[in-house]
Amino acid sequence: MLISRPKDTTRELQRDLSTMLKFREKKSITDLDLRNKKVLVRVDFNVPLDKYGYITDSRRIRHTLPTIHYLLNESCRIILISHLGRPEGKIVESLKMDPVYKRLKEYLPFINVYKAEDCIGKEVEKQVSELRKGEILVLENPRFHPEEKQNDPEFARKLASLADIYVNDGFATAHRKHASTYGVCSYFKEKGFGFLMEKELKFLTQCIEKPVKPLTVLLGGKKVEDKAIVVKHLLGLADAILIGGGMAYTFLLAKGFSVGKSVKDISQLDNVKHYLEESNYYNTKIYLPRDVIVCDELEYPSNIETVPITEIRENHVGVDIGFETTEMYKKVLSKSGTVIWNGPMGVFEKEEFEKGTKEIARHLIKEKTYTIIGGGDSAAAFEKFGFQDDIAFISTGGGASLEVMKGAMLPAVECLSDK
Repeated sequence: MLISRPKDTTRELQRDLSTMLKFREKKSITDLDLRNKKVLVRVDFNVPLDKYGYITDSRRIRHTLPTIHYLLNESCRIILISHLGRPEGKIVESLKMDPVYKRLKEYLPFINVYKAEDCIGKEVEKQVSELRKGEILVLENPRFHPEEKQNDPEFARKLASLADIYVNDGFATAHRKHASTYGVCSYFKEKGFGFLMEKELKFLTQCIEKPVKPLTVLLGGKKVEDKAIVVKHLLGLADAILIGGGMAYTFLLAKGFSVGKSVKDISQLDNVKHYLEESNYYNTKIYLPRDVIVCDELEYPSNIETVPITEIRENHVGVDIGFETTEMYKKVLSKSGTVIWNGPMGVFEKEEFEKGTKEIARHLIKEKTYTIIGGGDSAAAFEKFGFQDDIAFISTGGGASLEVMKGAMLPAVECLSDK
C-alpha cells in the first residue's frame, strides 16, 4: 500500500545534517600521539554465544583488528574493555569475557594477550603496570558493576586511571552514555575514535548526505518507538520508505486497519499518524504491506496463511510480509541507487516466517544494489542466510545506526577530542 500525496502540495524539505557530520571534527586514532603509550580501547565484543558458551559470530572482534594492529605498531600497551550480554550489575559466569579472550588469542597468535578478573581494582592496576609494549590486557565485563550503566563518575575515573589515552572503537555502543563509553572521557586529555567507528560513521552519513539516488530505506523489526522517529527525519531525504516487520502493524493500525493480536505500540499511534500525514507534503513515498502472513500464535504457530491487510482477524498474529508485498517492494528496490536497511521484514528466526526478509535480501544481491545493513537483527538475518559477504556494508550496531539515521551526534563520539 502506498501512502499517496497531493501532487500540487509537495515541497522540498531542507534537513540540517551538520550535527550528524560533526564527527569529522573529532580526532581519529591517526591524530593521536600514541607512541609507547598505555591505551584504553572501548571495543564492542558483545558477540553471540551458543548454549555451550562458544562464539557463533566473531564479526565484531574481527572488525576491530585493524585498530588493534595499528596500536601494536605504535608499541602501545593495549587495554581492551567491552561488555558482554546483560548481567544487570552482577557477576554472571556465562557472561565473563573468557570466550572473547580465547578468540582474540587465536586472531593474534604472536602477541601476548592476557585477561583480568575485573575491570578496576589493585589487581587490575598491577596487571596493567606489568604490561610490556606490544602486549594486550582484556578487562572483565564492566557491566558486572552497576556503576557502568549508571555512568558513575568514580567508576569512570578508575577506568581512566589505567591508561594515558582513550580510543573508542565500539560503534554498537556509541549511542549509550555509560561509564566506559562516555563518562571515562572526562578524565582523558587525548581521546579519539578507532578505524571501525570511523568506517561506520562514514558509510552511514555518506548514504544520507550524498546517496546515489533514488534513496530507499527499509525499516522493519518491532521497535516502533525507535524507528518512527527515523521516519520523521527521513521525510524529504529518502525517496521511498518501505515498512515491514512488527512495526508495520502500528502503521496499519494508524491507517484504520485491524491488526488482531499482532505486535503494536499504541503509545506511538499519534506520532505515526502525524508522520504519515507529513509524508503527503514531501517527496518521500511511504509504502505499507498489502498482504501479510499470519498465524494463531508465535511460539507454537499453526493455521499459517497469507491474507490481505483488509482481512486480518482478531485471532491473527502477523509474522511476515506476504508475496504481493514482497513483489511490490522488489519493484521499488529495483529502481533504487542506494538502500539502507534496518530491521527484518518478519520473524526470520523461524524458518516458516523468513521468506519475506530472505527474498528481499536475495533481490538486492541479484540487482547488485548498493546496500547498507544497519546492524542488529538485519545483520543477524544476513548471517543466518549466508549473505553477509554479498552486500556492500553491514554495520555492527543496530541502535547506533538508527541514531545516525536520525541525524544525531552519538554521545560516545561527541565526548572525544576536537581536532
